[in-house]
Amino acid sequence: MRDLLKAGEWKEADRETLAVMLKAADKEQERWLDPESIKNFPCTDLRTIDQLWVKYSNGRFGFSVQKKIWLEVRKNLNAFWTRVGWQISAKWFLGGWIKDESIKYDGTAPVGHLPVSSVARNLTNPLVKWNIYSRYETCKNI
Repeated sequence: MRDLLKAGEWKEADRETLAVMLKAADKEQERWLDPESIKNFPCTDLRTIDQLWVKYSNGRFGFSVQKKIWLEVRKNLNAFWTRVGWQISAKWFLGGWIKDESIKYDGTAPVGHLPVSSVARNLTNPLVKWNIYSRYETCKNI
């Protein structure tokens, strides 16, 4: 993941982030993270993933960047999605899917746009994404 981020290969780094997180949470078979797996996600791994994203994006991407935006918009889902540039397909209860065509893996991506595949893109429940921010906060205090 580090080499992909260093090279600015954002799409591949995003996919690798998902793979790394699934492995760390022992969810490779399921191919998705649920709230419980995020609640117990290893702090060292979460911090490392975030630090790599922040470092190699010059502070533009990472969970900590997204969390800051989440708090700035006072935990308003629509405002958050708009701010980070995610277009949501409203076909599922509690959110939907982030539309593939709205994901930008280049310099035009808004601050906080990535990573997206790890916990938001393939889940119908956006609350999972906010759980990662809560876990990040818990991990900061450990």
